[in-house]
Amino acid sequence: MAPNIANFKYFTPIHIRFSDMDAFGHVNNAVYLTYFEIARGDYWRHIIQWDWDEMGIILGRSEIDYKKPITLDDEIKCYVRTSRVGNSSFDVEYILMRVKDEKEEVCTTGKTVCISYDYKAGKSSPIPKAQRKRMIDYDEPKLIMNS
Repeated sequence: MAPNIANFKYFTPIHIRFSDMDAFGHVNNAVYLTYFEIARGDYWRHIIQWDWDEMGIILGRSEIDYKKPITLDDEIKCYVRTSRVGNSSFDVEYILMRVKDEKEEVCTTGKTVCISYDYKAGKSSPIPKAQRKRMIDYDEPKLIMNS
């Protein structure tokens, strides 16, 4: 099921590079994960204020649903939100939108399962309390504590 844009508060513009293109003049399918990463990084920096000195994050799963191709001349932005918070894992959803004539059109949706990870211990770890609170306060995700 596609995410509902009404649930998204945060977005970041994405600059399309010539190197993102495939032989058919579309953004290569693998590049979408990079666009999600850019948006996710901005979101974590500006909204969640993830403390990378305290805890890392690794990806456990990525999903992408391609709706419409994106080309070099498109203006796009990526909406991002936390949609589920568990003990050590959380889901992040994405919507890539094409902007034309002040209207937005869905091109791609996706989701990643992110895991709070202690690199020193070499294992997953509970999401830090401050970041957990920001996720919940900002995005009001579903809470599933058995992750």
